[in-house]
Amino acid sequence: MCVFFTTKGTQIQTGEVPNLKKTPKTLSGPVYRLIEQTHAYVMDELAQGLTLAKSGFSTIHRYPERVVKEAITNAVIHRDYRMNHDVHVRIFDNRIEVLSPGLLPGRITPATIHRTKSFARNPLLASNLREFPEPPNVDAGEGVRMMFSVMRASNLYPPQYRELSEQAQSAVQVALLNEERPPMWEQVSDWIDRNGPIANSHLCQIAGVDTLRASKMLKRWVEQGLLTADTSGGKRNTTYAKPTAKSEVGGSLSLPPE
Repeated sequence: MCVFFTTKGTQIQTGEVPNLKKTPKTLSGPVYRLIEQTHAYVMDELAQGLTLAKSGFSTIHRYPERVVKEAITNAVIHRDYRMNHDVHVRIFDNRIEVLSPGLLPGRITPATIHRTKSFARNPLLASNLREFPEPPNVDAGEGVRMMFSVMRASNLYPPQYRELSEQAQSAVQVALLNEERPPMWEQVSDWIDRNGPIANSHLCQIAGVDTLRASKMLKRWVEQGLLTADTSGGKRNTTYAKPTAKSEVGGSLSLPPE
């Protein structure tokens, strides 16, 4: 089954009254039909998608439809069916999150998923779905690469993958961020991949900005969930890295990274 949550704002608020825009929606049925209905439901929700941002301006969802469908398809096809848990789709004002039961199969990690050879947890399911007149997937191992490529071409942040292992039931989360990717993020992301955690001084050199401007950029990326801050060495020696695999649903971070 797939369960939908349409949330007000950018965070899940725990309390007596949840910050949901409407009652959660549950869909079930044969896998082929479930993928089709889930995709249609999400696109219909996004089509209605003018929301009032904190700034007072209206915003509109602009996720590429191919990417949304691939995220849903992968969550349903490659989930761990040994786990008695549903696929969850959460629509926030600034992103979509799709959670699929189970962790990533094989040697795939959130950091390498966009370049690692695909590994089908449920190969018979994937191959049978390929035989339908309009298959949700072609089982060619290029779906995730397509997602990264299309998001890049749309000048949006890449899909953000995380493994959520410190909770009642493990899951893989992919978040699609409804925000234009600044050119500088590409350089920072690549620098961290090659060198490890980045400091304010490093960003000043990379971006050619002063300390204050670098601090604002780093703070913004932390708020988005693209980076996490390590203050164990003191505020002046804070370093920033991409989130680890150990994250919780609805935590303080807005979003997950490449």
